[in-house]
Amino acid sequence: MLGALGGGVLAAGGVHAADNWPSRPVRIVVPYPPGGSSDIIARSISQPLSEALGQPVIVDNKPGANGNLGADFVAKSKPDGYTLLLCDVGALAISPSVYTRLPFDPSKDLRGVTMLAYSPHLLVVHPSVQANNLKELIALSKKSEINFAVTATGSAPHLAGVALERASGARWQYVPYKGGVQAVQDTVAGQTQILMNGMLATLPHVQSGKLKVLGVSKATRMPLIGEVPTIAEQGVAGFESGTWQGVRVARGTPDAIVQRLNKELITVIRTADIRSRLAGQGAEVVTMAPAEEEQFFGKERARWAKVVADAGIKLD
Repeated sequence: MLGALGGGVLAAGGVHAADNWPSRPVRIVVPYPPGGSSDIIARSISQPLSEALGQPVIVDNKPGANGNLGADFVAKSKPDGYTLLLCDVGALAISPSVYTRLPFDPSKDLRGVTMLAYSPHLLVVHPSVQANNLKELIALSKKSEINFAVTATGSAPHLAGVALERASGARWQYVPYKGGVQAVQDTVAGQTQILMNGMLATLPHVQSGKLKVLGVSKATRMPLIGEVPTIAEQGVAGFESGTWQGVRVARGTPDAIVQRLNKELITVIRTADIRSRLAGQGAEVVTMAPAEEEQFFGKERARWAKVVADAGIKLD
C-alpha cells in the first residue's frame, strides 16, 4: 500500500513539474568545441527557442572524449527538461562500439527528442594535393604518404574515412585531433592533406579556396555545390555518411516535456530564416518524432558497429 501511495505521489509530482515547465533557463549542452556543426545549429536556434519557451536558452560547450564528456553530463543530469544534448547523433551511436568503457549507455541513459539537420561529409584536400577527383586521390595515396586529419578517433568522419579507404583501396595515415575545428585548421595550413568533415563547418573553407573539394558523401548531389560529384558516383557504390544533428535528454524526462520540446524545436528549425541559412551552408533540415529518432539511433548503432569491428578500432 505504501509503495503504491509513494508511486502516486511521484507520478503527480512529475505531472506537476511538466505542467510548470519551463520555469527557469534551459541549457543546450554541445559536447564539442565552438565552431563545429552542432555548435552552429545550437546558436542558430537558441534565441528563437528562448522566445518560444519564454525562458533564456543557454548554449554550453562541454568538449572532450569525442563528445562523450558532454553526453555523460546530460545523461546524469536531472531528467527535468532543463538540460538538453545537441550533438551528432550518429557519432553518439558509434561510441559504444569504439570505447571499451563508457560511463553511460547512450541508449539506456538518454532518450531522443528530435533530429534537426543533416550535413553530408565533404571529402576535401589541401590545394597543393595533386588530385582533382577520388580516382586521382586513390592513385596518389598508393605512391605518396597522405595524412588524413581525423576530427576525433572513432568519430563519424573518422569511420567514414576508414570505410572509404577500405571500399576504394586507398591508403592514408590517420592523424587524430580533439575536434573538427582543429582538424580543419591543420588541413587548411597543409599540415595534413586530406579530411572528411561535415559540410556545414567545412564549406566556408572550400568557398574561400583554402580547401579543395573532391566529393560529397550523399546519395545525390548537393544543389549548393552541384558541380561536385558524390563519392558513390566516383566508383564507391552506395557510399553515404554525414553528421546528423539532433537533441537528446536524460532518460526519465517526462513525456509531456519531450513532446513540447519536440514541437518547439521542429517549429524553430523549420522557420524560413533558419532553414534558408542552414541550406546556404550545406545542411538540410531533417526532423523526427521522438520514437523515430530512437529508431534512427538504433540503426546507426548497428550500422557503425560493423565498421568498427572490421577496422579493429578500440579505445579505453
